[in-house]
Amino acid sequence: MPVRRSTFTRPLVAVAMVAASSLYAIAQQSPSPSRVRGTVESVDGDVLAVKSRGGEDVKLHMTGDLRVVGITRISLSDIKVGSFIGTTTVPGPDGSQNAVEVHVFPENMRGTGEGSRPYDLRPNSTMTNATVAESVVGNDGHTLLVKYKDGEKKVAVPPDTPVVTYVPADKSDLKAGAKVIAFTKKLPDGSFETNRVSVGRDGLTPPM
Repeated sequence: MPVRRSTFTRPLVAVAMVAASSLYAIAQQSPSPSRVRGTVESVDGDVLAVKSRGGEDVKLHMTGDLRVVGITRISLSDIKVGSFIGTTTVPGPDGSQNAVEVHVFPENMRGTGEGSRPYDLRPNSTMTNATVAESVVGNDGHTLLVKYKDGEKKVAVPPDTPVVTYVPADKSDLKAGAKVIAFTKKLPDGSFETNRVSVGRDGLTPPM
C-alpha cells in the first residue's frame, strides 16, 4: 500500500509544481494596459500613433469596427436627478467619496458599465456608473446620491470638477494634437489594437 500511495502522489506533486510555476510566471509579467491616455501624434492608414501622458510612444492598430466618441465640456448644473453618469472618485480624509471628474451619458448610452469598480486614473480611485437619485446644491458644489444595481454611493462634486458628456465623432476627429483615451487590447505578437477611442473636442483633455 505505501508503494501505491507514493506512486499516486508523485504525479499530483508534479502537477502542483507546474501550476505554481505557471502562476509565478504570470505574476511576473507586466499587466497589459487597457487604456492609453495621451495626444495623437499621427494617423497613418489604420495605425494611430499616440504620445501617452507618461511620455511613451504607442502605436495602435485601429480595427475595422472602430468606434469614436467625442468628449465635450458641460456645466455642473447639467447633472440632473435621473441622469445616468460615470464618476471617478477618490476617498477623502473623512471617508467621503470625492469626484475627480463626472461624465454624463446621453440616453442612448444609459446603463453603460453600470456598477462600481476600481479604476486606473489615480491611486485608490474608483469608477462608478449609476443613476443620480438625489442632488443637493451647496456652497462647496453638489452632493450626489447615485444608485446602481448592486448599491448606492454618496459623491461630493466640488465646483471645479470637470464635467463632460459624449457627442458624436468619427475617425476624422483623430488628428495630430487631439487628446484621446484609447481602449486597447494586446495581440499575440506584442502589438496593440484599439476598437474604441474617446477624443476631446476643442482641445479638451478627456478627464476620465
